[in-house]
Amino acid sequence: MKSARVLGMVWYRTCCLSSKRLGDEIRPLITPNASIIARFLKSYPVQTFLSPPNQCTTGGRWRAIAALSSVQAKFLHRAHTKRLNLVDVQLTESIQSKQFHSNDQKSIQAAAPATAPAPAPTPATRSVPLSHLKDNFLDGTSSNFLEELQRAWEQDPNSVDESWQVFFRNFTGQSQPSPRAFAGPAVVGSESIQENMRLLLLIRAYQVNGHMKAQLDPLELDRRAVPQELDLAYNNFGERDLDREFSLGFAQMGGVLAESRPPQTLRSIVQRLEQAYCGTTGYEYMHIPDRDKCNWLRERIEAVNPRKFPVEKKTQILDRLIWSSQFENFLAQKWTAAKRFGLEGCETLIPGMKELIDKAADLGVESVVIGMPHRGRLNVLGNVVRKPLRQIFNEFSGGIKPAEVEAGGYTGSGDVKYHLGTSYDRPTTSGKTIHLSLVANPSHLEAVAPVVIGKTRAKQYYSQDTKRLKHMAVLLHGDGSFSGQGVVYETLHLSDLINYSTGGTVHIVVNNQVAFTTDPKYSRSSPYCTDVAKALCAPIIHVNGDDVEAVVHACELAAEWRCKFHADVVVDIVCYRRFGHNEIDEPNFTQPRMYQVIKKHKPSLDIYIKKLNDSGEIKMDMIQSMQDRVMSILSDEFNHSKDYVPKKRDWLAAFWAGFKGPEQLSRVRNTGVNPDILKEVGKKITHLPSTFSPHRAIKKIYEQRLQMIETGQGVDWATAEALAFGTLVAEGNHIRLSGQDVERGTFSHRHAVLHDQKTGERLCPLHHVVQNQAQEMFTVSNSSLSEFGVLGFELGYSMENPNSLVLWEGQFGDFANGAQVIFDQFLSSGEAKWLRQTGLTVLLPHGYDGQGPEHSSARLERFLQMSDDDPFVIPEVEASLRKQIQEVNWQVVNVTTPANYFHVLRRQIHRDFRKPLVVMSPKNLLRHQACKSNLTEFDDVEGHPGFDKQGTRFKRLIKDQSNHSDNEPGIRRLVLCSGKVYYELEEERQRLASTDVAICRIEQLCPFPYDLVQRELRRYPNAEIAWCQEEPMNMGSFQYVSLRLATTMSHIGRGQFEDIKYVGRPTSAATATGFGNLHNTEQKGLVRKALQKEPLD
Repeated sequence: MKSARVLGMVWYRTCCLSSKRLGDEIRPLITPNASIIARFLKSYPVQTFLSPPNQCTTGGRWRAIAALSSVQAKFLHRAHTKRLNLVDVQLTESIQSKQFHSNDQKSIQAAAPATAPAPAPTPATRSVPLSHLKDNFLDGTSSNFLEELQRAWEQDPNSVDESWQVFFRNFTGQSQPSPRAFAGPAVVGSESIQENMRLLLLIRAYQVNGHMKAQLDPLELDRRAVPQELDLAYNNFGERDLDREFSLGFAQMGGVLAESRPPQTLRSIVQRLEQAYCGTTGYEYMHIPDRDKCNWLRERIEAVNPRKFPVEKKTQILDRLIWSSQFENFLAQKWTAAKRFGLEGCETLIPGMKELIDKAADLGVESVVIGMPHRGRLNVLGNVVRKPLRQIFNEFSGGIKPAEVEAGGYTGSGDVKYHLGTSYDRPTTSGKTIHLSLVANPSHLEAVAPVVIGKTRAKQYYSQDTKRLKHMAVLLHGDGSFSGQGVVYETLHLSDLINYSTGGTVHIVVNNQVAFTTDPKYSRSSPYCTDVAKALCAPIIHVNGDDVEAVVHACELAAEWRCKFHADVVVDIVCYRRFGHNEIDEPNFTQPRMYQVIKKHKPSLDIYIKKLNDSGEIKMDMIQSMQDRVMSILSDEFNHSKDYVPKKRDWLAAFWAGFKGPEQLSRVRNTGVNPDILKEVGKKITHLPSTFSPHRAIKKIYEQRLQMIETGQGVDWATAEALAFGTLVAEGNHIRLSGQDVERGTFSHRHAVLHDQKTGERLCPLHHVVQNQAQEMFTVSNSSLSEFGVLGFELGYSMENPNSLVLWEGQFGDFANGAQVIFDQFLSSGEAKWLRQTGLTVLLPHGYDGQGPEHSSARLERFLQMSDDDPFVIPEVEASLRKQIQEVNWQVVNVTTPANYFHVLRRQIHRDFRKPLVVMSPKNLLRHQACKSNLTEFDDVEGHPGFDKQGTRFKRLIKDQSNHSDNEPGIRRLVLCSGKVYYELEEERQRLASTDVAICRIEQLCPFPYDLVQRELRRYPNAEIAWCQEEPMNMGSFQYVSLRLATTMSHIGRGQFEDIKYVGRPTSAATATGFGNLHNTEQKGLVRKALQKEPLD
């Protein structure tokens, strides 16, 4: 009996494994024992062993293996370690005690007398190598175990598991097995256990490797070897077996193996599997460690009656395919030499996407955010998102500037037509309406992916879509970029993070089978370009791009999966490019064989028309009528495009109502806060419940913060930041801060999220600023170890609604290097290219304190270099006419006081336009004794520090703190600086007791404060002018500031560029030295030089 049970366990576990080699190694062990297994199958509850490998404990498997003979155990050990990826697994002495199953142990314990003594403590286990096990599976230990179990059953049948009750009744001839207790395979007719086992292996092979036999390549160039496991002969079946019936129903299984399935012939089983897995669609889903998800897919893939479209549906598919194909043909005829990155070779994408959107709308989705590269973008814009065709045609002629330009409107630089986005409310075939938005994207193919995910998450927040049902992201990819771009992996791994998840994304890969000019074997190491998605356990649907009905079905299934399981799914449309990388490229240079085939290959529209005509479902005259109608509409739109004048709203479809563009005047607003509100918010953000047990150091920090609020003295950086966040939340604004380790802060200064030292419970005081505050209203979240993906996500999030302060913080400033594409292509130029505003704030720790070249500089010079203000033109400085900050592309600041940091954050919200803000945030200033502010600098009380006719606000320049008058002719040198070097200069000035040197801090570098610098130059008419910085001369802000400072000096007659003295480190390749002593020497040297008595060189 024991051998039957153990071998049965081995067999059923083997059925759950996908490894062919494992099946080969197990088969010789099973075959000689078929009669034993047959007895086992009639008696033992085999459903115990039908769970997927990930749901079976390793211990349970080893207990089964340990009961085999030594040779057999070694054999299985090798097989299972290959599946489980285990190395040098050893069995403990507890295995030898034959403790088989937890239910068995419970049964014995239940049968034990009440007076039985307590069991002795289990001795410490000692590892025993598998090779040292000597027991044979025919020894008496197991029989003793079964005898005890039988005695317990005889005394009280209910004391053992129900399956054992049935077993013993059957064993003693009292009854037949209960169908409810056993869900194993039923044996019919003359079929043997061995045949059932082989058939299960065959079915499993189709589910795992059927896609390898599928007809996926429309060009038939990718000829892959069919796995031998799919061969009937390999599984010892022949022609004689095809019409024999097999019963394969299992509990908790779906598809062909579903319990409800009637007996089937081998022929019908194989035909169904061939149709399901080896047609023009291939499926990969057996890597998903969830039985319910796999069964859901099996039911749809292995359906008895495969889904067939009615004639009405086929007519709709044909119409959509005609629109897709004729659109490309029309553009090719009208603009033969223009780059358009057409969709020829994958025209079936359009019917597929439209079906995806229609199905999603029927399942409750209200809006879809789309991101895609340039190939096929114009077709998607026109046929899916419904951008006016006349506008697209007008853009080909180059006349795209709106009428408002004549009245001084702003159009920016613009972008090529195949990078632009739009939005539209599209009706569906079922009568619903769904909002579509296609996000503008540069030529960095996958850069838009995290932006789309972030925008989708923001939509879900603002619509309170906490279940992620109403808003969905769809991302289109190329095959080369999906497997080759790292940001794809970064974006995929945001999918299930608490503060980043959007409830699943539908990924559609337009698989050209070539990346620009690079063949797949040179562009990836994996069999498929989509294999990266397996890391997420996402199902992958490969489909032949020539089969439009298969593409439509795949997209429909993808929509159902996403709406059912709220998880990612991938549709891989295997297609080709009819032309090269673009229409004027010559592909025969690099892929001559492929393009010889493509030249002769019929388009997907011709293939589908022939199919419909041959079947008689749609007649040719009707098809011709449909084509004529589409061509007539295209021609009519083309004629109207010649006189088309875009309206501003065509460009600014996502422009926020009431917010102003760069050409519109916007007044400066007060950012101070009422003192009573400040104190109230301050107390709430420093309050810790009495039931919460913080770390003692954290408790002290919060006590000190409360003291700062109560006394109004010595407010530090972290407290000022928390006050800015808290007061904005109190005003009804959404705050979101993310990045690596932002909850605590890289430098252990923020402590926005606390952890109970006893329970591990998390507490965020900023979640309790207002009554009944939604937790997500203030979100602070540690991100994955990603810069590119996470910054892109936050950018997309910030673009959705202007009434939010969205921040991303780099762990160190130089970590921004990993996200340079987002800075270059989106943040610095997005408004100019696409007229899309964002108020995203970026915090980059910056400052020279001896941490070496990697963690000293945030590369300030790069952000200043990308600023678009003219260094030779002084803008209008009159407050009532000033538009300087609206006209510049972004703001770059290097603030030096907690109060100024407070105001610059609040300024992001308290104005009627939005600009990105780049903050060179401090490191050692976080705890610097001199870097403190009084609470009066935060309020809006007239007469308090910082208050002027506009109220309390951000100081773009902080003047010398020596109470100088408006005219100080006795000052011999004016030192201008920015950032933490000010405190070192001030400390040295005090040490020297120098009263003839003035030090001014430029807090806002971009846009440059020309008006305030002029004021200071006039205040010190005889002063030598110096710029002091920590960074090397070729870095930092010197190159940016010096040009603008020279323009200012020239404007008021104070000198030229040559009159500016530089004080700082010399030019360098590395940002800083890695030697601590050298750093200290350099730092002291530049500070002393700035204050020296002698004139500067």
